[in-house]
Amino acid sequence: MKFIRFKNENDEKLGIFNKDESKIIEISPVLGREFSSMIDLIENITEEEIEQLQEIFGGKISECVQYDVSKVKICSPIKRPIHDIICVGVNYKDHLEETKESFKDDFAEPAKTVYFSKRASEIIGVGDTVKSRMDLDTHLDYEVELAVIIGKRGTDIAREDAEKYIFGYSIFNDISARVLQQSHLQWYRGKSLDTYSSMGPCILHKTALPFPVEVDVKSYVNSELRQSSNTKLFLADIPQIISEISAGITLEPGDIIITGTPSGVGMGMKPQGFMKKGDIVTCEIPEIGKLINIIG
Repeated sequence: MKFIRFKNENDEKLGIFNKDESKIIEISPVLGREFSSMIDLIENITEEEIEQLQEIFGGKISECVQYDVSKVKICSPIKRPIHDIICVGVNYKDHLEETKESFKDDFAEPAKTVYFSKRASEIIGVGDTVKSRMDLDTHLDYEVELAVIIGKRGTDIAREDAEKYIFGYSIFNDISARVLQQSHLQWYRGKSLDTYSSMGPCILHKTALPFPVEVDVKSYVNSELRQSSNTKLFLADIPQIISEISAGITLEPGDIIITGTPSGVGMGMKPQGFMKKGDIVTCEIPEIGKLINIIG
């Protein structure tokens, strides 16, 4: 089941796709109550309401309020995160190796999992334009990542309990300004320019995937395949990430953890393959969908 934030004319609504994803079923009329945002839904929806929506998704939709996908604007599922996005760095061995090569003497292989944060005052979604700041950095790069959306509050979460704290999964493009990233001891500035966070097109509820999650992750620039891997190749898996990051840090509903990108980024290509204005970048996880953005 895929949760959607969408606009019908000027009204923002929350919905789920029907099975063939030709229509969106509005959630509030089904459940008989309103949610102010996707984060509000994630925090407050009950297990019984999830089951009610799954029944609707399963085919009982004749009385539901539905919208043709072609007639609405699908938005990023979460517009504004409650905290900075939690990022896992160099979490595939092949990307670790290309990062070491690209950063030369400025990067040493870490002994433990790398965590950093990424600011996003607003997350853009499918079809939106990345407002590139070529005046600040022309080395504009893409990174396809599986995003984990936290479903309930927790601290000191045990590995074996990690899935209980997950709401679902999305696709994230961790757009990066590489010169800025390498110009500072921390990666925060090079990762955090406005519109350099894209997520969508939906949040796939956790019940749709077996755990641990093993999904293909791919990216394309102008239809050229750049990245292709699978999350089974993580150096730190999702239970480890949630257990480690929650040790002494409270995770909250709607928190976003992006789990790292595989090799094939523009920085690692020979010659390097950074994005330019007019490019179309596509990030794909087949079970979730495609996240497509234009570089402006």
